[in-house]
Amino acid sequence: MILVIAEQRQGVLNRATWEAIAAAQQLAGTAQQMAGGLPIKVLVLAPGDGVAQELAAGGVTEVLTADDPALATYTPDAWTMALLGIVRSVAPRIVLLPHTYQARDFAPMLAARMRVPLITDVTGITGTGGEATYTRPMFQGKLAAEVKPVGGGPCFVTIQIGAFRADAVRKSGVAAITPMAVAIDTAAIRQKPEPPFQEAKAAVDLSQAERIVAVGRGIKSQENLRVAEALATALGAEVAASRPICDSGWLPMARQVGSSGQTVAPKLYVALGISGAIQHLVGMKGSRVIVAINKDADAPIFEVADYGIVGDLFEIAPAIVAAIAKG
Repeated sequence: MILVIAEQRQGVLNRATWEAIAAAQQLAGTAQQMAGGLPIKVLVLAPGDGVAQELAAGGVTEVLTADDPALATYTPDAWTMALLGIVRSVAPRIVLLPHTYQARDFAPMLAARMRVPLITDVTGITGTGGEATYTRPMFQGKLAAEVKPVGGGPCFVTIQIGAFRADAVRKSGVAAITPMAVAIDTAAIRQKPEPPFQEAKAAVDLSQAERIVAVGRGIKSQENLRVAEALATALGAEVAASRPICDSGWLPMARQVGSSGQTVAPKLYVALGISGAIQHLVGMKGSRVIVAINKDADAPIFEVADYGIVGDLFEIAPAIVAAIAKG
């Protein structure tokens, strides 16, 4: 059995949860699921209203829920204690999680407590079930390792955001919802929960954005950001950037895409004046449609772009805005 650990906040599922479910369906194999092998169960802690019902319609066998006052606000100790008992109880063969900041916080502790393998930041899966091999990046995406877990017990696997498409989830029927009992020793919780950090009112989680306009060195100056902002407004998109732009202080670090920033997978990613260094490509290559605008015809960004425009972004971007305005 495959267990997916869902992530939600205040009753809203993180889109990366659906990507992990899509990975679980590939790992299970359609034929195996129809034959009754490797069922997929989803576990959600402190689900709130509607989250379990939403997951139940997501093409899984069963939705497990666990609630406790100690789980109302995330802490790694409480999450680990709750998950430790449930994972041991349901005895999955593989445990999948989205590779979010929260999962990176508690998953190593959970895997260490259970003394089982943990494979992180997986971008691809070859094979099904216990015979599967997992692909994950190394050295900031310069190399890809193929990893196969050994030993008994479950294997924990975190799925890189954007590696699997959320809309690829095959939905069929409505799964049963089963409450699970948890035992949490509140005295053993070493962290004091605080409200989630918000850098500013305009702070955004780019991993949830459906459209992104990103800028690189080709924007030349901070004043020229208005060109990207105008295009983003016309497209209903968020503005992002490569590392040099954020290092210069032209945009906040929360807007950085790449190996040292956020990993994104929007429906549309427009790259303005971005050359396409591997550190940036790692963070956006999972985008469904990539449009690159760059005056350098040999820029590496064109190797991953679905549509490439060689030219001056200061002429092309305003032209696109004007075309959109005309309808």
